[in-house]
Amino acid sequence: MIFGTVGSPISTAKKPGGSVGAIQRIKELNLGTLELGWVQSVRVSEAKCLEIQNTANSIGVRLSVHAPYFINLNSNEEEWPKSRKRLMDAAYYGNLAGATDIIFHPGSYFERPSSEVLKIAIPRLAECVRELRDNKNHAILRPETMGKSSMLGSFEDTLIMSREIHGVFPCLDFAHLHARPGNGTMNSQSEWQKIIEDYASFLGAESLDSLHIHMSGIEYTQKGEKNLLPIRESDFNITELFKALKSSGCSGRILCESPIMEEDALYMQDLWANLQ
Repeated sequence: MIFGTVGSPISTAKKPGGSVGAIQRIKELNLGTLELGWVQSVRVSEAKCLEIQNTANSIGVRLSVHAPYFINLNSNEEEWPKSRKRLMDAAYYGNLAGATDIIFHPGSYFERPSSEVLKIAIPRLAECVRELRDNKNHAILRPETMGKSSMLGSFEDTLIMSREIHGVFPCLDFAHLHARPGNGTMNSQSEWQKIIEDYASFLGAESLDSLHIHMSGIEYTQKGEKNLLPIRESDFNITELFKALKSSGCSGRILCESPIMEEDALYMQDLWANLQ
């Protein structure tokens, strides 16, 4: 596993700042990966993307992109083109910047059954992937597992989307999976082991070699996610999760988005390295 942050580390210097400065700070911290946080909008030039890619390549930092929050695979016909453009812009410029994976929030059920919503979401997402591949863009689109039961993005939703569309894989936010039931479950090695087994069953054993994981502490209610927390201020038992991941031979990237992101990323990196 390699570790990093979602968005620029808090300690990134003002100069050069931005994505280039964030990549350099990741390297200084002895971390290995950065998720560019383009969560409000995609506002970056092609020239800047090439600078980002060259910087990351030169020092060995692997990149992904978190696309804007305002994407909904289940939006109405009027709103869908706007959502689609946000996702495709993130994929286009992310690919230019050297990002291999594009993470996005898949949207809302709008109080409809998951099975009905997926009938809308899957064709839309499949068409996005087709366009990317037609344009020689091989970035992986990753719908994120979401922390509220009202949101499209259950573990099962992301598995189904990934099974149905070549070039789509989940972004596993384990804190969200812990919070989503709202009752403190999904917090033991055996529960996480079942998640990993289902992932491999749906997507192939080799899929465990390139997991893309978000991690933080989390506060939740019966309705699911409320706030992100520092890992050690949460009831989320990360050691139990790491035991399940290690015993299953999982590898890939773990990106921290807690309020103390680089501190917690380093904590996780050390915990992973020393876990027997």
